[in-house]
Amino acid sequence: MRRRTVPATALLVAVAAPGTANAADPGPSVTKKGTTRLDGQALYFVSYDGLVNNNSFQKNGLLTYKGHQYAAWYTSTRNAVVARRVLGGSTWSTVTLSHTLKSDDSHNVISMGVSKTDGRLHLTMDSHSDGFFYVKSVAGLLDNPASTSWTSSVFGAVRTTLDGLALASQFTYPQFVSTPEGRLQLSYRVGISGNGRNALAEYDGSSWTALGEWTSSTGTYAGSHGSGTARNMYLHGIDYDTSGRLHAFFTWREQNAAVMCDSGGITNHDTGYVHSTDRGRTWRNDAGTVVGTTGTSDTVAVGDAGLVVDSLNPDHSLMNQESQATDSAGLPHAIISYVPGRFGQCTTNYVADRTAYGRAFHLRKNSSGSWQKTEIPVALNSSQRTKLVLDRYDNAYAIFPYGRIAGASKSSGYTDWALLYDGGDLNAFGEVVIDEMRVRADNVLSFMYQEKSSGTTPSPLHVVDFALPA
Repeated sequence: MRRRTVPATALLVAVAAPGTANAADPGPSVTKKGTTRLDGQALYFVSYDGLVNNNSFQKNGLLTYKGHQYAAWYTSTRNAVVARRVLGGSTWSTVTLSHTLKSDDSHNVISMGVSKTDGRLHLTMDSHSDGFFYVKSVAGLLDNPASTSWTSSVFGAVRTTLDGLALASQFTYPQFVSTPEGRLQLSYRVGISGNGRNALAEYDGSSWTALGEWTSSTGTYAGSHGSGTARNMYLHGIDYDTSGRLHAFFTWREQNAAVMCDSGGITNHDTGYVHSTDRGRTWRNDAGTVVGTTGTSDTVAVGDAGLVVDSLNPDHSLMNQESQATDSAGLPHAIISYVPGRFGQCTTNYVADRTAYGRAFHLRKNSSGSWQKTEIPVALNSSQRTKLVLDRYDNAYAIFPYGRIAGASKSSGYTDWALLYDGGDLNAFGEVVIDEMRVRADNVLSFMYQEKSSGTTPSPLHVVDFALPA
């Protein structure tokens, strides 16, 4: 459906208004429980201003399931490894997979997923606009971790297809998500930056099926400096809420640099939102209108109406693939970041300008159906991404580069953002990888981070745990 993009609803500036949370509910807090070391000599190189072991878009590099926590990374010898521990335990057991990282590209992350129908752990790895590598465990491994051996024998051969299903020759950004029924879906991009489409595949416990592409790379975006006719949609995530609705925030990236005020910027523009009520088969805008059907020629396009929930031109170095979450009422929340207009209306070096002036914003849909945006009063001091987590009381937490944590209470209407932990004792490089599933499992914020290093000198990789309000 190709229609002119307009804001989905009026965006409200957050004001100090009473929230709907129970007055007795606690506000946000973090209490550090401890840190465990995954690897004293993890692979280290900086590429695209990031690390291959700690790119925050890798869903999931760290996850919790049935009392155990799992992590995946590359060692100093470039081997892909996966480890597990009893939840909260101090010792990790590591299995080395039969794959080594093929290039020094921080996009080539390892992502894990859980197929609940058969208790398997799935991994994709080592891809950036080229072929991917895939491996899965034996059935029941995750259902009976205490009685199942943790050796390389529980993982099958590393393949370049999904059990024979070839997806795309240009494959990037794998993200696994479990459906409410326990099936496993894989989100990925077909094509290249600035000219790609998002697609889905699904595993039913016995085989994989390609559902097809659901976004378009074509159509015309008309900016104040120039226009673009090719792009890709960068997802902030893809997540089911408790009622089974699938949510996705996104930004568009134009292929044509002429849409920017300066060639040193980045062509990302606008924050959009879509959702699906039928497991990703059709996609709806915020108003509920169908704007695309997966696997058909009618996919979500830049010209579709009602997609944009926060309008921003390409002149402010808007970050792609930031973060999203849904609260207990199924309302969508996101973190977005860019250089606000008070620091200038044209960024000329997106890394330097985001580091000097970038700010993160909490964008959410409130209970009345309006969109609200609140600036988080913590300077990014980095070009990189911030992650979002909601606790059992729907308090919000922003996990910034270097492991800094800020929080805001639901009871304030998310207007009381404040820094809760400065991360100074971590010596973290930048982005962190959040265990989204552990917050729901035992009310602990757990994330993986790598220590700063230089050049290609390996450095320690850790997981740190924080207790959230009980």
